[in-house]
Amino acid sequence: MSGLSLRLARLLERGFPLSGGFEVPSGAICALIGPSGGGKSTVLGVIAGFVQAEAEVRIDGREVSALPPAERPVTMLFQDHNLFPHLDLAGNVALGVAPVARPGREARARAVAALAEVGLAGFEARRPDALSGGQRSRAALARALIRRRPALLLDEPFAALGPGMRAEMLGLLRRVAAETGAATVLVTHDPAEARAADLVAVVGEGEVTAARPPEAAFADPPPALARWLGD
Repeated sequence: MSGLSLRLARLLERGFPLSGGFEVPSGAICALIGPSGGGKSTVLGVIAGFVQAEAEVRIDGREVSALPPAERPVTMLFQDHNLFPHLDLAGNVALGVAPVARPGREARARAVAALAEVGLAGFEARRPDALSGGQRSRAALARALIRRRPALLLDEPFAALGPGMRAEMLGLLRRVAAETGAATVLVTHDPAEARAADLVAVVGEGEVTAARPPEAAFADPPPALARWLGD
């Protein structure tokens, strides 16, 4: 399969049971939704290799479960965006292809081009603390764009943004996923955000469900999602 697939049997850490799995085609966005503490971020950790588990993780048909995190073809974005405050935006984005404090001319030129693609042309020399939350989110997506890894994992990267900016960032994420062909998994607590994805998988009560179109997932929710939506 071209894309991402997860088959999780059990965790070897974190102290709670979690099993199941899903598939995400290349270029599609799958929202992970469910109750707080249910294991959504843990699922991302399993895919990225940060959480030990009995699991099969395949990316573009390649089994990567035995690989350490640094060798997995994955880009992961966190809520804090992982931007270094001492580097300007071009330097931060260039880390996606040249993990050094002073990238070469080619890497910096690619970073400048990626920033322009996400609407940050002219912001190359700014530091992260001079940006708004939405601008920092754009810079993080620019780094994902420049890396062009086949799997993109996001752990509530837009949680601190208002509804309008979140909708705008989701549109930008869709464009990045389509352009790079990345199978994208987005952890969210926002049902509206999940409904805007291509697929929805539910994590809760020890289970990771198969990914389904949002209309199917919300019309016939599994028990964990039904209880959470009813709270």
